[in-house]
Amino acid sequence: MKRVAVVAVVVSVVAGAAPLAAWGVTAHRVINRVAVNTLPGDVPPFVKRQIDWIGVRSVTPDSWRIASEPFLKIEEDPNHGWFLEQFAFMHEIPRSRYEFVLALYDEYLRIKTTDPERAALTNVRWTGTLPYAAVETYERIKVTMRSYRAAVAEKQDTQFIEMDAAFYIGWLGHYAADGAMPLHTSVHHDGWQGANPKNYTTDPRVHGRFESQFVDLIQLSDSGLADQIGKSKTLDDPFTAILAHLDDAATHVEEVYVLDKSGALADKSNEPAAKLVKMQLGKAAALLRDLAYTAWIESGKAQPTGSPQVNPISRTNPRYNPETGTAAPKPAVKR
Repeated sequence: MKRVAVVAVVVSVVAGAAPLAAWGVTAHRVINRVAVNTLPGDVPPFVKRQIDWIGVRSVTPDSWRIASEPFLKIEEDPNHGWFLEQFAFMHEIPRSRYEFVLALYDEYLRIKTTDPERAALTNVRWTGTLPYAAVETYERIKVTMRSYRAAVAEKQDTQFIEMDAAFYIGWLGHYAADGAMPLHTSVHHDGWQGANPKNYTTDPRVHGRFESQFVDLIQLSDSGLADQIGKSKTLDDPFTAILAHLDDAATHVEEVYVLDKSGALADKSNEPAAKLVKMQLGKAAALLRDLAYTAWIESGKAQPTGSPQVNPISRTNPRYNPETGTAAPKPAVKR
């Protein structure tokens, strides 16, 4: 297998720095509720009946990031970010979490002696793994929806399957939301890093000022995103849709800093700041809705056979990578 080159950007960080925060409770809940309310009518009605549960579960992944549960924190922390500058020279994004980890490690080995400061940041904690967490959770929804279809066909009780599906939708909503927050896609997540010719703030609290304090200041509600959501659709390739969502959010990083510098994030009547917040939250709700809908539609399709062409653990699969012991489902995504 040809390894992917990953080059990290050096940023000033302190070992043990505070973990990357997420949209506040209000934004996460609103995103999930709007996504559910705008699902097409052919989705099973239990999903909309579970809207309150799906809204509440939107913040659950942040509870998995506490130091008192170190195994869980180590696994979960990277799932909330995707710092594009850290792999700016990566020509392809692997469709395998493990291949991504190995590619980073290869680069770490290559530069650890010549550039130890950059090497220290060439790992999943400082690059993020958000698209992998999102697509993995999408697949959990698809599996659960398939179980729901089977239970209905066999006239079995579905209440517990319904609860599982609702939980997974709430869980996925967290990653869709974090992926829409511009500062979750950049090394400038907690204050501007490195060269700073425009004198943007280096205060890490800028993160919370945008995603939590300003959201609460404008008293965001479900109705506030009504004109942001667009029409629902199925996604041909959920993984590339998630990557595109992240790329789009990254184009607004500097805009957040401009707004903060002008004092907009402390002004509840500031229209440009409110427009950016609502636009990004609308994109997150739309992505969650479309992923959930796609999972429902895909769950009704015939299952692939056990052919080596589709089995990711078959050693005769043409994409089998002996370094990971698995095969990515499709070719890597070109950047």
